[in-house]
Amino acid sequence: MTGHTDDESRFSPSRFFPMMAEKLETAPLAAQSEPQGDHVLNPDLADVPFSYRDAAVLIPVIAREPDVTVLLTVRTAHLSAHAGQIAFPGGKIDPSDGSPTAAAVRETEEEVGLDRAAIHPIGGLVPYLSRTGYRIFPIVARVDPDFALTLNPNEVEEAFEVPLAFLMSPENHRRGSRMFGGRSRAFYEIPFERHYIWGVTAGIIRGLYEQVCD
Repeated sequence: MTGHTDDESRFSPSRFFPMMAEKLETAPLAAQSEPQGDHVLNPDLADVPFSYRDAAVLIPVIAREPDVTVLLTVRTAHLSAHAGQIAFPGGKIDPSDGSPTAAAVRETEEEVGLDRAAIHPIGGLVPYLSRTGYRIFPIVARVDPDFALTLNPNEVEEAFEVPLAFLMSPENHRRGSRMFGGRSRAFYEIPFERHYIWGVTAGIIRGLYEQVCD
């Protein structure tokens, strides 16, 4: 790559975004046939006859200097599913969306009030299959650093940023387990300061590491 100085890290905006664009352009990850998902750490889930519903999430990579960060949300405590958990902005793909990218951008606007003019999609990762029956399309996007958020109190309690360098450090990817439906289930967990990132969100972060940064 060109146009950067030797003292810049691989997570500086001038290095990370061209690298990401090049990888997604030369080998579109979303087109690969083998999905990521909860079944990777729990092979017995492969025998469960899920009927998957399509959803999309945005991985908003903010062009901060000197290194980029990622925007995450805390879901409100009163939601019927995944209340209080850390998540990427996103949700179900509506017929009117037309694409996973359009759905991810729309949901981001609705949940945190991030103006779509500040969102620049780069490409999609391999879909993630969840044990709750969703096929989730993670969309990586560059976000301009000068933005204002207006959180939807019905969905989001808090939004915060994490350095991408922290999320892409494999030593921060721990393996945890809990009992679900009378069976032990393994998952990734990534504690960050007072926040506990785990489950699908941590699995997608691990997927980003394995597909792009490993």
